[in-house]
Amino acid sequence: MLPLFVLLGTFAVSLLVTRYFTKAFDYSLSGRLAMSCMVLLTAIGHFAFPEGMAMMMPDFIPFKRELVYITGIVEISAAIGLVSLRLQQVTAWLLIVFFVLILPANINAASKNIDYQTGTNTGHEVAYLWFRVPLQLFFIGWTYFFGIRLKTKL
Repeated sequence: MLPLFVLLGTFAVSLLVTRYFTKAFDYSLSGRLAMSCMVLLTAIGHFAFPEGMAMMMPDFIPFKRELVYITGIVEISAAIGLVSLRLQQVTAWLLIVFFVLILPANINAASKNIDYQTGTNTGHEVAYLWFRVPLQLFFIGWTYFFGIRLKTKL
């Protein structure tokens, strides 16, 4: 839930700041900055809670801990790429692919009640999927709209 609040809060603040300095709302920049801040937040979890994050992955995946670190680096790279005018589109497409690829880990974590922060099975119940899956789709749509589709100030 925190990533959603960071996304929406950063978006609102960024809109106000761009409006103040440029006299126009820059939705594209604000949307990309918001997603950038959100993925930076989630990247922190990869380095702060690697054992719990590794538990989220399905059993058949090898080198779980290493993949946790790699995906943390991917998220940091995406945060940088989203705010680069030259890289924003390719980064947005890659981030969409990334969101699709990590969805099974989120489903696995919810089905096993994994709390990634404590590395235990005391986390969210399966009902959390009713929120998590649409939220992941929302993140994909946000990334597409602000990173690829929208190009202008309004």
